[in-house]
Amino acid sequence: MAANHSYAVEVEWTGNRGSGTTAYRDYDRTNTVRASGKPDLAGSADRAFFGDPDRWNPEELLVAALSQCHLLSYLHVCVRAGVVVTGYTDAATAELQVDPDGGGRLTAVTLRPRVVLGDESQRALADALHEDAHRLCFIANSVRVPVVIDPRTP
Repeated sequence: MAANHSYAVEVEWTGNRGSGTTAYRDYDRTNTVRASGKPDLAGSADRAFFGDPDRWNPEELLVAALSQCHLLSYLHVCVRAGVVVTGYTDAATAELQVDPDGGGRLTAVTLRPRVVLGDESQRALADALHEDAHRLCFIANSVRVPVVIDPRTP
């Protein structure tokens, strides 16, 4: 059954040091991401782009969204297949290519899920289910960057 859902966030730039964007180094890249009923998320640019390294940057948030979506899709397909997952971690990474004009893109995202199973005899099935989870992942279906799933054995 098809369904539509809507999501709303607000992003507020908080980095005006008093003179706005008068020069490239005259402002902070800090921002606050808000969604109704949730804690604020402190954002910024990557440190390489004069951002605050103590805050989340958009690239990290996208990788986190891909990782989290894969996790949730994976748990879903495991339940349907009768595979009991008792633990899951992911060490996700991404590569960013910056063009000479300052634009760019993520060129690769690799998810490295480490799944702990209730029954290790289901390992082959559990590993195969990553493909189904990837196919169902809303976020992976929404981006152009290739997402590689590289399951690891705990």
